[in-house]
Amino acid sequence: MNKPKIVSFLCNWCSYEGADKAGNARLNYPANIRVIKVMCSGRVAPEFIIQAFKEGASGVLILGCHPRDCHYKRGNYKALRRAYLLKKTLKQLGIEEKRVRLDWVAAGEGEKFAKVANEMTETIERLGPLELSV
Repeated sequence: MNKPKIVSFLCNWCSYEGADKAGNARLNYPANIRVIKVMCSGRVAPEFIIQAFKEGASGVLILGCHPRDCHYKRGNYKALRRAYLLKKTLKQLGIEEKRVRLDWVAAGEGEKFAKVANEMTETIERLGPLELSV
């Protein structure tokens, strides 16, 4: 069975480094995670997420710095507000809220990155493929 495509937006300063640490440590996480490096999780616009779904993603993962650790001061809080509002919009479009996950992964948390990537893949596999009529 093919693994679902999951587009992942990772902040440059923490989450991307956490993913790199997971790879260097050869931790087990699915290869279906497609990484897009962004300077800050607060930079991930709702349009990016909707576009990912339109282009075939079954899930979207947004990973940023831990609260109070953002290199841009409040970017992760902006991401949190956006994710909350986006989930309401997606629900109206018939897209399950669980297809989008926002979490915090620090640069030294390679194990957490692998855990989140595995959990997200399991969640999306349970939900099945996303069928959009857009």
